[in-house]
Amino acid sequence: MSYTISALDDYFMAHYSDYTRLAALQGYEMPDTLVIGRDGTVTKRDPSVMRLSFQRNREELLSLLKEEQADTDYSFSFRFLTVSEKFRRPFEKYSFSKVLPKILAGHKITAEEAGERLKIEPRFWKKIVKGSLFPEKNTVLALALVCGFTAADTENIFNACGYEFDEKSVRDVVVRFLLEQRVFSPDLIAECLGEYKITSLPIK
Repeated sequence: MSYTISALDDYFMAHYSDYTRLAALQGYEMPDTLVIGRDGTVTKRDPSVMRLSFQRNREELLSLLKEEQADTDYSFSFRFLTVSEKFRRPFEKYSFSKVLPKILAGHKITAEEAGERLKIEPRFWKKIVKGSLFPEKNTVLALALVCGFTAADTENIFNACGYEFDEKSVRDVVVRFLLEQRVFSPDLIAECLGEYKITSLPIK
């Protein structure tokens, strides 16, 4: 196992929080979530104690989760704007089409160059950039990886789109690790996505 995958596994076990799915893994030991004090007061522990990093046999459980993993985060690369969105868009200060050029410029990448790295038809990508089509979350995550965005860059675009990182999503946890650790080698990205069977990102 490579160092990157090992670091990703540690990060994943500490952050992934789909507790329903974790608790269903064979061999998972449900921790005590309620604590009774000496005075009889009952307090509830933070649910983060249910994450894999607290499990005695965490490596085995992670291996089992990977075996059962299937990417369910598929979506199209874009969606059409609603009537109300079309009306509001010209007045929005932080829309995707206004935030994206500034972030791309900071990385010295043009919108055209960014589109060439994505598995999206150029005619649709141009409309996404102009704001006449709305990027789905998969598109934003793929864009962040192929353009070397920081986690903060990605959060800014998420804010403009109404998205956020979801720790119940295998895809989101893995991509956030890659962004935070500045892992942008195409080979390493492919290795990490493959390790967790993430196939839905439109990356060439």
